[in-house]
Amino acid sequence: MLTANSSLLTKEDMTNPDRVPQWLIKEYQTFHETVTDKTFPCYFGMKAENKGELRYAYITQEDWSNLPKAVESFLDLFQEPPYIRHGLFVFMEPESIEGDIEFYRKRFWEILQYLHQADEKPWPIEKPKDPDHYLWDYHFAGEPIFVFGNAPAYKQRKTRDLGNSLVLGFQPRMIFEGLEGTEKGGIMSREKVRERVEKWDNLPKHPDISHFGDVNHNEWKQFFIGDDIEPIKGKCPFHHKQLR
Repeated sequence: MLTANSSLLTKEDMTNPDRVPQWLIKEYQTFHETVTDKTFPCYFGMKAENKGELRYAYITQEDWSNLPKAVESFLDLFQEPPYIRHGLFVFMEPESIEGDIEFYRKRFWEILQYLHQADEKPWPIEKPKDPDHYLWDYHFAGEPIFVFGNAPAYKQRKTRDLGNSLVLGFQPRMIFEGLEGTEKGGIMSREKVRERVEKWDNLPKHPDISHFGDVNHNEWKQFFIGDDIEPIKGKCPFHHKQLR
């Protein structure tokens, strides 16, 4: 049961002016209309949004402090049945002037770094800490999570434009059980979604999109892809925190 001051929000909360600010109600409306469009590529997201299975949180330009609690509360949903394929979408208060892709990418990684710095649980000892390792993935509270960025600066990859907000999608790796990149069901589901994405965006799939465990792949590169078909170059902005 959510408390009145909970950082984690439900579908009903997102339209309640007593629970959330007006800008978030507006941005959620755009989000809802986008992901429930019958032609939206990700039918898992569409189904979850329609059934009220997604969860949400928000941060303002000045205050990100409720984010760690929101993600922690979200992960708590997986501690007992029923194990529904939840996703968490975190909305950032829109900029007064829209930025470009690099602006939002920088902000995206700053938020993930902030969340990592606030993590009270240790990074799993057996998991790589170097983002350039092909088996690296992002962890919070000991759980591996796939995180992907959406922003208004996406003009070609329309599937990544969910409104005026920078929106971070959090998907714990456990929800992909049976849909992994090497599993038959995962391969088929992934290919169907990607075909629909290419149709929506009218662009080939981004070259950095692959599946976890691919030795020629860096997971971090598909967290915030480009609005083009150019591979991402350079080092990952994420740095594992130094233990004191």
